[in-house]
Parts: sequence; structure tokens; C-alpha cells
Amino acid sequence: MKHLIIGCGLTGAVIARELAQSGAQVEIWDRRDHIGGNMYDYIDEHGFLVQKYGPHIFFTSKKELYDYMLQFEQWQKYVVKSGAVWDGRYVPMPFNFATIDMFYPPEQAALLKEKLERAFGGRKTVTITEILTHSDADIREYAEFLFKNDVAPYTAKQWGVPPDEIDPSVLKRVPLRLSYDEDYLEHRYQILPEHSFTAFFERLLDHPGISVRLGVEALDRLSVRDDRLFLDGTRYDGPVIYTGALDELFGRIYGDLPYRSVRFEWRYTEEDSIQPEAVVAYPQAEGYTRITEYKKLPIQNGAGSSYALEYPLPYKAGERMEPYYPVLTAESQERYKKYRELADRVPNLICCGRLADFKYYNMDHALERALNVCGELLN
Repeated sequence: MKHLIIGCGLTGAVIARELAQSGAQVEIWDRRDHIGGNMYDYIDEHGFLVQKYGPHIFFTSKKELYDYMLQFEQWQKYVVKSGAVWDGRYVPMPFNFATIDMFYPPEQAALLKEKLERAFGGRKTVTITEILTHSDADIREYAEFLFKNDVAPYTAKQWGVPPDEIDPSVLKRVPLRLSYDEDYLEHRYQILPEHSFTAFFERLLDHPGISVRLGVEALDRLSVRDDRLFLDGTRYDGPVIYTGALDELFGRIYGDLPYRSVRFEWRYTEEDSIQPEAVVAYPQAEGYTRITEYKKLPIQNGAGSSYALEYPLPYKAGERMEPYYPVLTAESQERYKKYRELADRVPNLICCGRLADFKYYNMDHALERALNVCGELLN
């Protein structure tokens, strides 16, 4: 019997490849009209490679994950740099000692940097939550300054809830550097495909044991009753790997799991550049959180520039939008546990991926999770 995989993003596609290489027959269903999930990219009408669902860069410090990606595409090094705009002024991200120099007089800046080095001696980075609660008043004041101008307004727009309700793991994702280092990430490997992410997926799925069906709404055909899976109304005992939203699989009987979606406003300019880096946050802007200038992701030649503004909004099941980010609060995680308990009672159902696991995965996390699931299935 075939393995049925719901979702053709990174998690589903990697599991499909690993199972097929072990001799299994695999069929993938995806409700969208393309492979690659949120990593899908294409050439726009102006000749630029753009990413339909927002910027993606593969990064990891684990060589085994890096080596896995090398099997299916040629890659180029891409050092991630970013920034934010406050009151019309560009501030490099992550916040570092240059940030302090920008906003403090020289003597006060020198004292604050000295205090930070003494308080967190030997460390390269700290988190906003750590310095917000520090015992030193000057360090706390600096944290509150960053929080007021960047973290709080960005978080409120991105997640739709006050910052104090968001799981601390979300606020810890952006580091504060205790140096002048401008690199956004510390990961050893930071890469973009030489051709495209779509080309990567085409090679990943190029196996005689894999068939892909696009434009299929799995939940119109797949359901769960009495701890058993049913396909088109008939009990189905074959293995199903499900990477979609878990509440939707169970008819939202415990209420909705909150996800954030994004509306992209695509624009083109005849200017060669509109911002210093590819991805820049605009915490004080009305409605949108950031702008991605795709001419710089990767660096591309061509007249003008294509870019997209991102407007976060709450995900509503059944409407023409995609769930991107699980909103991690104490309440939402308790609700997820109830759905997970239901899923765990179905013997031939495996749930994994950002949506089904209700976790904020980067691509390396999704890849590692997929490979771990494969290991369990094949053993």
C-alpha cells in the first residue's frame, strides 16, 4: 500500500524522497498548484527570481543537514544581513555595539558597552528578554529603548497579540550582539540555491517511487472517526503523513489553533535599489512589518527592482490564504496538546512539520524533523 503524504513542502518532500529510496511507493497531495510549499520561487515579469511566500535562506550549523541539501541542487554562500527603519533612520540588525554608538553620546555609549561586556562576559550574544530583566538600570534602559522602538511594535503587528503573551522562544529568535559583528546569523552554513528552490524540489521529488498530485484539497477526502482514518468515506489503513494544520484535520472540535497569515503587496520600481539590504523591518510603519527586495536575494542583475511588502493578518480556515506562523501562547499550546492527543490515537497517522507540530521551524529544523520521522518509519 502506498504511503500518502499530505503537503509538498520541505517536510513532506524530504519524507517522500527518503521513503521512495527505501523502496516504498509514495503519493503526495498538495492543495496548491505548485510544489515546494512556502519555499516556492519563480521568475517574475521583470526577470527577477522572487519567492512567492516571503524570504527563505537555508542556514544551519549541522554539516549533515547541509550535506543533505547539497545532493539536490548547487548552492551559493549568502551571508544574511538585515536592518530596521525607525523614524526614517536605518538601523543594522541584529542590534550590536554600532546601535549603541548611533543613539548614545560617546561617553555614555562606552560605559554601556563596558557594562554589557562585564555583565555577560565571554558571550557573543544575549536576548532582549535577558537585558529587559537585568539588575543594572542602564542595561535595562537600553533594553526598554529597543523594545519600545522595535520589538514591541513589530511583535504586535506580526503576531496580533501583546508581546507579554507571546512565548519567550519567539522573542529570543533575534539576538543582540556584544560586538560590532553585523552578520544576522551565526550559523556555519548560510546558502541560497544557484538556480532556485523550485529546482531543488524538482530534483528532490525526481524518483520513480514518487507521484505528486497538485490542486487536491486533502481534507475534502480525508477524515478521522473513532481513532481511524477514512478516505472518501472508506476506512484507510495505509500510512498517512500529514503536514497540515492539526485543528483542521479534526474539524476544529477544540476551537481554532491560531496561525498568522501574510498578505504580500508586490511592487516594481525603476530604481536599482530601495533599501540597504534584501530584508528590512519597518516596525513603525502602518500595517506592514518588512520589505523584501528580491533583486538582492540572491544578488541579481537587471533594470529596476522587484520587492514585496508584508502585511500580517490572522489566518482564517476556508479563505484564500495560507497559515504561516503558529501563534505560540500558553493557551494555544494547551489547545494544541489536545489535538495532538487525538492524532496520537490514530495508529497509521504521522503528523509533522511546522503546522502539524505547531512549532516555529526554520528550514533546518523542518529538514531535521523530516529525517527523524523517516528514521522512525524505516525502523
